[in-house]
Amino acid sequence: MLKKISVTEATKGMYIHKLEGSWMTHSFWRTRFLIEDDPTLEQLRGCGAAECWIDVELGIDVPAAGRIEAVERPAPAPAEPANRKPASFDQELKQATLIRDRAGRAVRNMFKEARMGEAIDPKAFVPLVNDIVDSVHRHGEALISLSRLKRADEYTYMHSVAVCALMVSLGRQLGLSEEESRLAGMAGLMHDIGKAGTPLEVLNKPGTLTDDEFEIMRQHPANGERMLRESGFAEEAVLDVVRHHHERISGNGYPDRLPPDRISRLARMGAVCDVYDAITSDRPYKAGWDPADSLARMASWKGHFDEDILKAFIRSLGIYPTGSLVRLASGRLAVVVEQNQSKITAPRVKVFFSTRTNVQVKPLLLDLAQSGCTDKIIGREARENWPFKHIEELWRDEKT
Repeated sequence: MLKKISVTEATKGMYIHKLEGSWMTHSFWRTRFLIEDDPTLEQLRGCGAAECWIDVELGIDVPAAGRIEAVERPAPAPAEPANRKPASFDQELKQATLIRDRAGRAVRNMFKEARMGEAIDPKAFVPLVNDIVDSVHRHGEALISLSRLKRADEYTYMHSVAVCALMVSLGRQLGLSEEESRLAGMAGLMHDIGKAGTPLEVLNKPGTLTDDEFEIMRQHPANGERMLRESGFAEEAVLDVVRHHHERISGNGYPDRLPPDRISRLARMGAVCDVYDAITSDRPYKAGWDPADSLARMASWKGHFDEDILKAFIRSLGIYPTGSLVRLASGRLAVVVEQNQSKITAPRVKVFFSTRTNVQVKPLLLDLAQSGCTDKIIGREARENWPFKHIEELWRDEKT
């Protein structure tokens, strides 16, 4: 049974189900927790929220005199926040661009401060994680697709933003709760913070690492966990992803070579999201792989990923993710610009090249799921086999 009370009436032993007001108005980023000690109680009373809901089946009750409202009913399904109203791809692309740019600056500053030995405060990133969660819920493709586009010199920072968005999207596909989605997003944003302690000449090396350099790089998960713990951050689910996102189902990962039964679901999610963004992004030493081709390659790496998690990840992105280069039955090449949720094998594409005449054609938007459309995708195309330099611009600008 849930009861709504004043925050001033809260006491140790109560289980907080929800804080009243927007996520942005209070300092807690966990929405459900047990008040176990005085510091937590003091933080709750000073968090900025005036009222809260307690679950008396999971914690102690409050005297009737202190009760604002009591309801004997199951927990109500939360209403969809106004800032999560579904948006079109074009609408969300504009919002996602602002979020991506702001997130990139914030993560860059976090890494800079960490390199200078300053304490990291993950809770300061709660509003940013919330914005990313909201964007993914409105139209996940926009921010995820944009986050994949990054300059080589900003890879370390934007990679964290991309993995955050991918974790939220994957969590949604897996049916994670609201709180779990936020944890997944925070884990994605923080997963590589240990690289702030990696020498720049190793981190930004435009070529293959030597064995010694790779050993230095392999230290970043453990370094990241240590840095966060030293800052006072104690959310174990996030710390677990930071330390274990390079573990493998085969048991051959690092830093702890965990067997599969000791790798958490969030860490398994982190492994998939981290690798996908890494291989689809341009790096100083290689061009990013095509999104659809990357998913196919990942599926072939036996023992690397949790197969069920990877299947859910593919469903969350679509068989042909936005930005994928595909060949149509008509002999034309196209780039995927948006998914059709009702038919994942028939996305919206932009046709731009004829393989029969070997010339570029005027870009044409084509909805492969639309009634009367006679064309279809017959396969993906590896970008390295074609000299196209404007594929990203094609899907980003539908007015071409």
